[in-house]
Amino acid sequence: MAPESILGGSQVMAFAPTTDPAKARAFYEGVLGLHLVADEKPFALVFDANGIMLRVTTVHEFKPQQFTILGWRVVDIEATVDRLVAAGVKFLRFTGMNDADPRGIWSAPGGARIAWFKDPDGNVLSLTEFA
Repeated sequence: MAPESILGGSQVMAFAPTTDPAKARAFYEGVLGLHLVADEKPFALVFDANGIMLRVTTVHEFKPQQFTILGWRVVDIEATVDRLVAAGVKFLRFTGMNDADPRGIWSAPGGARIAWFKDPDGNVLSLTEFA
């Protein structure tokens, strides 16, 4: 018997840290095109990420991790990468993923195509197009 759902019907919220809310706002709103819902100075910027609340939380210091903390599922990864590159975003390449195409899009063994980039705080973000 399956366990009773506790959070299965609840909507997920996403969080990303920033030490510089002004740069974070310029990136998430101005470059990525997310709608700013609230500027809760000095605590967080709240964005609508296609119906998911993204809280970019102000922290005094942190060390960015080398793994993805936030990602988007996209329909056309090549077009999305091209638009972000045109907006000044630089895509990452990782050792061991030598089969990435010229745009830096890696094809996972399961068929997904993934590209990674960083926000102004060094948080690793990704785009994924599923097969």
